[in-house]
Amino acid sequence: MCRMSALAATALTLSLVALPALARAPKAPPAAAASAAPEGARRASAEERGLAARLDPLARAAFWGREADLDPRDGEAGVGLSQALRAMGKYEDAAEAAKRVLVTDPKNIEALLEVARAQVGRGQGFYAIEPARQAQALAPRDWRAPSLLGIAYEQASRPEEALAAHRLAAGLAPENPAVLCNLALFYASHGDAHEAETLLRAAAAKPGATMAVRQNLALVLGLQGRFDEAERLVRQDLPPEAVANNMAFLRAAAPGPAGPPRSWDAVRTAQ
Repeated sequence: MCRMSALAATALTLSLVALPALARAPKAPPAAAASAAPEGARRASAEERGLAARLDPLARAAFWGREADLDPRDGEAGVGLSQALRAMGKYEDAAEAAKRVLVTDPKNIEALLEVARAQVGRGQGFYAIEPARQAQALAPRDWRAPSLLGIAYEQASRPEEALAAHRLAAGLAPENPAVLCNLALFYASHGDAHEAETLLRAAAAKPGATMAVRQNLALVLGLQGRFDEAERLVRQDLPPEAVANNMAFLRAAAPGPAGPPRSWDAVRTAQ
């Protein structure tokens, strides 16, 4: 996923299509009791665990909750539960599930990253900084930790550190469209539409570029008043009624030569 950036009032349709995980999720059981493990239950096989990735988030939460109940030291189960809860928008429960893994395995990189993702997801980037730093120290060549740090620093209003982290992530993964998108959105949110556009065009041309990359490029173009180009991109992914809503918003929000309005609000993707 690319971090989805939008103005605070960006049409709801665009945000929910690009980031369904941010929609209101159905109520789920508490993380610690996602499912009760019956007496004599066996741990799922590797094949069954692989198939669990195809389940919807609620079913995945139940599956991994059962596995975690069978063995609280099962790091894979704890991380899987955290990921499923986060996909449902239950960020606090997701963070707690990942933290339980860290009790017995404090150097579990995936659990550290999940804690950071959950904190970023709930808009509390300050609390994502320490787990992301720990993950970075354990795996300095892994781009995911600095990418998360970039988002966390932005949420904590530390722009210089955010830019440095985003640049580091881009240096580690220059072909990753999500990383380029994240860096682009930093520039867009700080008034540098030209640099944002350059990076987003590069990201959109990479294999694996998602709809969110194209829609972010459309936003940047629209906020520069280049509505025809923006509309062509929007129409690639969204139905006509959503296109009309988003283009109406962009025409109303475009600030002209002064750059994007300061209400630009980033809903970032935490990979």
